[in-house]
Amino acid sequence: MITSPAFSGKRFAVLGLARSGLATVRALVESGAEVTAWDTRDEARAAVPAGVQLADPLAMDLAGFDAVIVSPGVPLNRHPIADHARAAHVPILGDIELFAMARPSLPRHHVVGITGTNGKSTTTALIHHIVASAGIPARLGGNIGLPILSQDPLPEGGVYVLELSSFQIDLTHSLACDIAVLTNITPDHLDRYGSFADYAAAKERLFTLQHLDQVAVIATQDDPSRMIASRINHRLYRVASTDIADQSCWPALQGPHNAQNIACAIAVARALGVAEDQIEAALRSYPGLSHRMERVAERAGVLFVNDSKATNPTSTAPALAAYPRIHWILGGQAKTKDLDACAPHFSHVVAAYVIGEAGPMFADLLRPAMTVAEAGTLERAVQLAAAAAQPGDVVLLSPACASFDQFRDFEARGDAFRAAVEALA
Repeated sequence: MITSPAFSGKRFAVLGLARSGLATVRALVESGAEVTAWDTRDEARAAVPAGVQLADPLAMDLAGFDAVIVSPGVPLNRHPIADHARAAHVPILGDIELFAMARPSLPRHHVVGITGTNGKSTTTALIHHIVASAGIPARLGGNIGLPILSQDPLPEGGVYVLELSSFQIDLTHSLACDIAVLTNITPDHLDRYGSFADYAAAKERLFTLQHLDQVAVIATQDDPSRMIASRINHRLYRVASTDIADQSCWPALQGPHNAQNIACAIAVARALGVAEDQIEAALRSYPGLSHRMERVAERAGVLFVNDSKATNPTSTAPALAAYPRIHWILGGQAKTKDLDACAPHFSHVVAAYVIGEAGPMFADLLRPAMTVAEAGTLERAVQLAAAAAQPGDVVLLSPACASFDQFRDFEARGDAFRAAVEALA
């Protein structure tokens, strides 16, 4: 794990003991910090290492603590920990900020930070794949893979590749990425921000934290991203999907949305000094990302595709564009009250099968354009879609919604889709 003398002798309160929270507790303890931790779940509290005090930071006097560490999932705009910590003049940080604080004690390295509304997971995984394929030591972390503090430090010359959500950026104050990447900005997470402008500003902070000798890579295909690019006063690469003329040799990277991801990844690789032939070889060998247009099975000529990571309409739209005859499974916890981003591709949809909280709302939106079945559950939607699909059709889970009404996260939803497909008679 990553430890640092920067934490030795300091006092931290950790709220939330999921994967990143537990990794944070362990890294702080191993660094010689005094840690108080809390989670409402009994099993989570049972997993903390010896020597950690169990107490709820909300019920404590936080005076004298150096920081409260929270999960990015804690909604600071409405969670009482925000006011409680502010009253005690104690900063609220995330594990990415702890990584930033630990950087001076690590072997010399580079950090690539990737943010954006859509495409950041694929772009992050692709950059990591290119770097690792070129023989450069690399770690994948942040909003993807294992918590970064739980991983072993890289040797000198290594590259940490971090997917960074706006929530994670909100909780960091000193992460100066050697290369910062923005894929795009469209409305999302508006329950956490006062406005779309506030959400875009959260993304922009990744670039304002950089130094003048560092690199920004921005896909300038939407107005907010173009505005951010116009304010960059350090080294800037502007990229676009139109930079990629031919994707035919890269089987796991089809579609215009992936062309944008490829353009970002190539710019990063070049900035890191990766040779052109190594970049091309890595693009050919990239295996794709789980839960993102993932081919799960083909049964009787029907392809089943898991796009569970599409948690908003803008993210779903590229999947609808990719296939001519789709049985579309969608719904969950809605982030928007419309499906406007998907509308240009409704002609590709044979029928829709709506599930979860958003099911009735989406059914009303879609009925004027297509056949709709109110399936309610993912398992029932798979059964109905499989029964109706003809050879050559695609049964596509691309929910355009968060998963939290029925599933722990989008991975659990994607796994449930796979299980439902495997259970078909």
